[in-house]
Amino acid sequence: MSSSTAVPGQSPIAETAPLSLCALEPRVPADRLVAEMVPPPRFDSVRFDTYVPDPNQPSQTAAVGVLSDFATGLGGAHASGSGKRKWFSKKPTAPSAPLGVYLDGGYGVGKTHLLASLWHATPADPSLKAFGTFVELTNLVGALGFQQTVRTLSGHRLLCIDEFELDDPGDTVLVSSLLSRLVEAGVALAATSNTLPGKLGEGRFAAADFLREIQGLSAHFRPLRIDGEDYRHRGLPEAPAPYSDEQVTRAAYATEGASLDDFPSLLDHLARVHPSRYGALTDGLRAVCLTEVQPVPDQSTALRLVVLADRLYDREVPVLASGLPFDRLFSEEMLNGGYRKKYFRAISRLTALARDAKGLVAQ
Repeated sequence: MSSSTAVPGQSPIAETAPLSLCALEPRVPADRLVAEMVPPPRFDSVRFDTYVPDPNQPSQTAAVGVLSDFATGLGGAHASGSGKRKWFSKKPTAPSAPLGVYLDGGYGVGKTHLLASLWHATPADPSLKAFGTFVELTNLVGALGFQQTVRTLSGHRLLCIDEFELDDPGDTVLVSSLLSRLVEAGVALAATSNTLPGKLGEGRFAAADFLREIQGLSAHFRPLRIDGEDYRHRGLPEAPAPYSDEQVTRAAYATEGASLDDFPSLLDHLARVHPSRYGALTDGLRAVCLTEVQPVPDQSTALRLVVLADRLYDREVPVLASGLPFDRLFSEEMLNGGYRKKYFRAISRLTALARDAKGLVAQ
């Protein structure tokens, strides 16, 4: 390789080539999946007092109070982490009452911030608290097996499940059974979603055929509605327009720890890597540079991209891209279908990461 590549009228590109996500096939041991069930780096330092409620949305302020009380109540739970425990030291919850909180609201209203704040505020050793997305939870069951997952999580004080979605009947039955077993063991539950618990699965599969399981899931939670607009774009300028292939390539070479891939190849590669490994795929990345962004061809590919977008957002990895803007990734049919809320969340998060990447391009 030559020491540099010259472009007329511009500085040469550095010798060191960027990484390629398409060249990575990480292996993630099961014990790492358990150890990493903590709030992601973006939410390491969030707390209830760092949440900024929209003054025009009283439900946001109310949610902080409810969740603060919930965390305080968990301080009265049995410290050993074993056996059935009381949820609140002064007023034990009746067995028939919901034994968890469920944050329902649109994308970008701060649900993950509040869920992570609950995790941090719960007075228990971190080893007795677990935090993960719905996908990560189902991946954990796949890695450990159902019974071992029950044994591993039953000793916990709190299980926080972010982005709760039911994408197929198998997940419905699996998660219903898992959460029922954990509730019986006294584990507190908290979850976020863009869908009310009684509406999970609508538009994705024949939810009526699995009504018993869905109602069983709903019974575990007290819904807590959070209204508002997407804070990621509240009062901010529009996302930057896509850059040229040349600008993206130059930025990738100039940025230490950046990756560079063409978008179609990356989508093909994601099909060969299990979604449970997408977090490991992004380990150590300082930026993701993508050329030739174009519409996602099908729903399976789109759902994999949603998971990658979530992992990049969790890790605060800027995304610099050429081609189509991110709000044109998904077809109208996708945006009007059963997974529309997933796709809008991905657009919201990728747009925020594109804004973060503006500084990578030389002005």
